[in-house]
Amino acid sequence: MTKSKGINTICTHTGELEDKEYKGAISPLYMSTSYAFEDVETKRYPRYFNTPNQVALTKKMAALEHGEDALIFGSGMAAVSTALMAFLKAGDHVVFQDSLYGGTSNLVTEEFDKFGIEYSFAEDAKPNSLKKEIRDNTKVIYIETPSNPLLKITDINAVAKIAREHGLVSMIDNTFASPVNQNPIDFGIDVVIHSATKYMGGHSDILAGTVISTKSNIERIFNMAKNFGGNLSDYTVWLLERSLKTMGLRVRAQNDNALKLAEFLNGLDAVSKVYYPGLKDHPDHELAKQQMKGFGGMLSFELKESLNASDFMKALELIKPSMSLAGVESTILLPSETSHGLLSPDEREKQGIKDNLMRFSVGIEETEDLMDDISQALQKLLKK
Repeated sequence: MTKSKGINTICTHTGELEDKEYKGAISPLYMSTSYAFEDVETKRYPRYFNTPNQVALTKKMAALEHGEDALIFGSGMAAVSTALMAFLKAGDHVVFQDSLYGGTSNLVTEEFDKFGIEYSFAEDAKPNSLKKEIRDNTKVIYIETPSNPLLKITDINAVAKIAREHGLVSMIDNTFASPVNQNPIDFGIDVVIHSATKYMGGHSDILAGTVISTKSNIERIFNMAKNFGGNLSDYTVWLLERSLKTMGLRVRAQNDNALKLAEFLNGLDAVSKVYYPGLKDHPDHELAKQQMKGFGGMLSFELKESLNASDFMKALELIKPSMSLAGVESTILLPSETSHGLLSPDEREKQGIKDNLMRFSVGIEETEDLMDDISQALQKLLKK
């Protein structure tokens, strides 16, 4: 049996294209949108997800998530929507956990009714709550763990078991964990989805998504994807391969920083609540230890009600108030105004997302510098 390679080796080498002409150290880039159709084994076309760079990168993605095959998309939401629609049709039903990325929730509540697809949101992220929502016409069960933005942890193994028992396709958004920290296929999940914009890209300059699964599932998703047209340009595919080479190093550094920052914030009088699965007082800490290799670079926290979150963010000098997450630079935002801004106030309140909740994407800077930035911002706030 061939020994499985380590994460950094997979990130660096798996799926790379050989430069046969000039022997360059990195994959060559094939930018053509038009390929020969006669006397070839494969008719290549970018919208069919089979250009040389696309195919090479899917091998790396599949290896990272211990899957058989993968597809690369133009965004995380292209990956989410295509994967769901590949397994759902009018009259079908899908079960979601309560806490999801706002874009996913918005897709479901705004679009599924148009297609005659029924859906339920469980009252929380617990397996029994998800199980209660299963109906005779349920086809898919969909989870996200750690969740955005409250870092709730869902029992992956239990959900996969429920799905198998009921003949359902299980899907997970594994973006917050990344393949470095969590491999849901190992726990029995059928389809793994990532916004590759985040930890896979890692430098806040790439928009992409990926889906990993068995060859048969990927073939089914491809048949939907080629009609939706959500492929990724080859130049961005090439950039994403470049970025993935350092993902293991980046994410592990972010894990270390985030745990230290979570403990630091937890000890501040000005902070009323910290959400991070690496903290021992997190309600899902033990579960996170069982299914995660690291606790991730994402955390959220709330200031005391007397302090204004917007003013705090404006006072920061190093940590950037910014829309997305998972770059090498630390960023912070208000989910109520960004990732979950499409939800109504009542929907956000139901999910426990307060207006002063801040989502903190911890980067690779020196931990002490990040702590100093938070401290000076709080001092400015307290002087007002």
